Amino acid sequence: MSSHLHPVLPWAVRRTRLPLLALRCVDCPSGHAAVGDGRFRVNANGKLLDVWLLVNCAACGRTGKLTVHDRVQVGALRADLLAGYTTNSPSLVTDTLLDPSIARRNRFALDWDGCWELDASPVPDDPWPVRVAVVFEDPVPVRPERLIARGLGLSRSEIARRVKIEIPLNRRTRHDFSFVLVCPAG
Repeated sequence: MSSHLHPVLPWAVRRTRLPLLALRCVDCPSGHAAVGDGRFRVNANGKLLDVWLLVNCAACGRTGKLTVHDRVQVGALRADLLAGYTTNSPSLVTDTLLDPSIARRNRFALDWDGCWELDASPVPDDPWPVRVAVVFEDPVPVRPERLIARGLGLSRSEIARRVKIEIPLNRRTRHDFSFVLVCPAG
C-alpha cells in the first residue's frame, strides 16, 4: 500500500477483560469457564511442586484447575516466578491464561467475544482515499472485517467494495495492519 496517502488515521485495539475459556464444565453443560479471581494453587510434595490456575464455571461457579506445572523440581522454577504463583500476581495470571502452551496442555480455547474495544478516529469527509493504521495494544485475535465494520459502521458488502487491504478480511489476526478506505460511490 502506498504510504503517500493522506490522512493516516490511528486505530487501537485494547483488551477490556480476560477472555472466557471454552472449557467443558463437569457439573453443567455451559461450556465456558471464567478466570474467577485469578488465584494459583501451589502444592508441594517433597521436592516436587504442582502449580494450577484456578478457574470458575461462568454458569454454575464450580472451581476447576488448569495445570501450569506438574511435578516440577522446586529448584527448576525461578524464584520470581514461584513468588508470583504464591502471591497470585495479576500479570502472571494474565500471562498464564494467554499462553498457548497452557491452552494446548489443558485443552481449552479462548473466547474473545466482548473482551476488546476499538479506539477509532473518525473518518473525515474529505480527502479520499483514507489510510487507517490499526495497532494491537494487546494480542486480541479479531477478524479485520469485524473490526472495520465496528469502526466504520459499514456492511460486509460495502467493506468488500471500499476497503483495500493486504491481509484476508475474514481470517483472525492479532498483528498490526493497515487498510485504505476509498471514497463512497455516488
